[in-house]
Amino acid sequence: MRTRLRQLVVSAVALLTASAALPAATAADGDRGDGHHPSHGGLSAVIRYTEYGIPHIVADDYADLGFGTGWAQAADQVCVLADGFVTVRGERSRYFGPDTAPDFSLSSATKNLTSDLYFRGVRDTRSVQRLLERPAPVGPSRQVKELMRGWAAGYNAWLRKNRITDPACEGAAWVRPVTTLDVFSRAYALAVLGGEGRFVDAIATAQPPAPGAAPKAAAPDAKAAARAASELFSTGDADMGSNAVAFRGDTTANGRGLLLGNPHYPWAGGRRFWQAQQTIPGELNVSGGSLLGSPITQIGFNAKVAWSHTVATGTPMNLHQLTLDPGDPTTYLVDSKAERMTKRSVTVAVKDGEPVTRTQWWTRYGPVVTSLGSDLSLPWTAGTAYALADPNTGNLRFADTSLGFAKARGTADVLKALGRHQGLPWVNTVAADSAGHTLFTQSQVLPRITDELAARCSTPLGRATYPAAGVAVLDGARGDCAPGSDPDALQPGVFGPAKMPTLKDAPYAENSNDSAWLANADRPLTGYERVFGNVGTQRSMRTRGAVEDVAAMADKGGLTVRDLQKQQFANRVPAADLAAEDAARACAALPGGTATGSDGTVVDVSEACRVLAAWDRTVDTSSRGALLYDRFWRKLTRAVPNAQLWKVPFSAADPVRTPNTLNTAAPGFATALADTVTELRAAGIALDAKLGDHQFVVRADRRIPVHGGTESLGVWNKIEAPWNAAAGGYAEVSSGSSHIQAVGWDGGRCPVARTLLTYSQSSNPNSPHHLDQTRLFSAEKWVTSRFCEKDIRSSPKLKVVRVSQ
Repeated sequence: MRTRLRQLVVSAVALLTASAALPAATAADGDRGDGHHPSHGGLSAVIRYTEYGIPHIVADDYADLGFGTGWAQAADQVCVLADGFVTVRGERSRYFGPDTAPDFSLSSATKNLTSDLYFRGVRDTRSVQRLLERPAPVGPSRQVKELMRGWAAGYNAWLRKNRITDPACEGAAWVRPVTTLDVFSRAYALAVLGGEGRFVDAIATAQPPAPGAAPKAAAPDAKAAARAASELFSTGDADMGSNAVAFRGDTTANGRGLLLGNPHYPWAGGRRFWQAQQTIPGELNVSGGSLLGSPITQIGFNAKVAWSHTVATGTPMNLHQLTLDPGDPTTYLVDSKAERMTKRSVTVAVKDGEPVTRTQWWTRYGPVVTSLGSDLSLPWTAGTAYALADPNTGNLRFADTSLGFAKARGTADVLKALGRHQGLPWVNTVAADSAGHTLFTQSQVLPRITDELAARCSTPLGRATYPAAGVAVLDGARGDCAPGSDPDALQPGVFGPAKMPTLKDAPYAENSNDSAWLANADRPLTGYERVFGNVGTQRSMRTRGAVEDVAAMADKGGLTVRDLQKQQFANRVPAADLAAEDAARACAALPGGTATGSDGTVVDVSEACRVLAAWDRTVDTSSRGALLYDRFWRKLTRAVPNAQLWKVPFSAADPVRTPNTLNTAAPGFATALADTVTELRAAGIALDAKLGDHQFVVRADRRIPVHGGTESLGVWNKIEAPWNAAAGGYAEVSSGSSHIQAVGWDGGRCPVARTLLTYSQSSNPNSPHHLDQTRLFSAEKWVTSRFCEKDIRSSPKLKVVRVSQ
């Protein structure tokens, strides 16, 4: 292989118009936390950069590939990466103080102290090391371990040989070399993000009641619990979502498959994607997006298959209600036998203060928690406590699953990789291949909560939360109420591959973060357990709009990659197609052209009526009326319950087109209109202002207009941004469209792919690749992927960097 690698490099260099080579690098020493020196092995790689700073990493083996990937990621994202490693080491309080908040990239902790108490506890108990000791496929494979080892060495080598220019961490003491254990710990944090990661505060602060406390407290209100659970596990309003669609060969122009992936992820912090191509000649060749700190592509394509992920509706955790020993609230009963909780004392270093030691309490099921999100208290009394069970604490298989995708030759291989490694913690998979096949599957690690088990073992609280949100609360005092095991499952207590909702070879397979039910509206998926998601319930506005769009595309046929590009930036507003005309007409009919606001003020809304009527019902940057409708729709849907919002209610027999027909007589309609006009005028924003003038990001002191729209509008090209009237509107995007890819094949050896990393490759404001793709996104332009050798060599921006220890 080394001969093939040299041939690739020599061919590239011979065609260079300009070449930059760095001196050989030496990795810095790191902790030997996993038994490996991070720079062991004399690792090396070749990184060939093309337009927009996209690296094409060529290496001899997996350790070398990890080395080149770690180096290249550090060059673009060293401060963000270093911040994440501070998190998983449990050292945020030491460097940043205990009371400030992390950026939620690796958990939902609201303070550095609780984040540290959790992650320090993970480190102290060797949770990750124990998973590394398990043989593959239950534990990580040798190839993944080599990738992780190489990544750590590459990151360290970059630190040793380069001066940091990013002001976010220039000269910072917390930027330190890493170990392989650190890299795996970051992967672990991502795996538990949907379970324990949501409840870090509750795990870190749960304490038994004081001696003499009452044996009982008021039970949580069932309706409030159901509502809190539904809100907590709703994918639509979270900072992560996604759309993806695969088209079968008989819907396309050339009989080959097509895939459009549009993940919705944060635009800042450690849960960003980073774009690269990774090649081991004769072994691996894949291009796409990796989550920062990962050595392998999570969403991408190769010469034969393309795939994307969407955040799934499966509930990756459950609760067990414990019956406590009357004489000891840290002892619980299982089948009338007493079991003592495990007491974990965790100590965290604190900046400018004494170390803090706190106690955590763990059971056979998992940690004791005292809340389900911020809206539902789960009191630990002398008689009752609640333990959280998260099967992804036994899952370090995400990287192996992704590596299986990278090597796949078709959708059948994607499904085989999912069955072999069973490592996706909280996402669905949508895929298409060059032979014209499609795939949707909700293959994720979920607790084996069957509807039968929930009916037999749910506590009164669970009888409310399970139907509403798939959150089971089981009777922890009964051994027969523990989740069972499937014979084809790699780990106990989870569903096996045979139980996963799967749709193969449909004309289209699409998901927009609703359940698997309508992956194809003509071939609905049913029969799965409630913990996977619901069936026969109202879909989100984004799902309804997406299914309408892709079904029409499939019916039209003759599709190409260009059609995928048009769909991504069509910026149609389904909520406007359903309601804008009715809203404009009702507005125009208001007596005297006025409406009364929530503060009792009478407001002239006649201009708003004309703007709504003239609006093109898109959220392009040039759209006039989009901002007005957006602000109005948010106020209206918050004020008016869904049951009163529409004249035609939801029907499971027509789930895409119902509910419909806006109820303009609903209390709150005229008020929302008046409040919107008042709000925009108070901010000095014209009612017919262009969207891009008031939805933008600022990079290098320049405003870059941003198109797209919020969840409730149902826009495919989802963009979420906090409203800041003083700053001119939506002045910074928080999450939304991220690593976009439109992929097909034309019969040759090279895939036909267009990509876009909306927030650009580097978070360093001094990098030339800090905003270049963001400008492309603003202009609705794409990057033509350079996958094959001839395309890489012909890049006018080609630069070769040889890196080694």
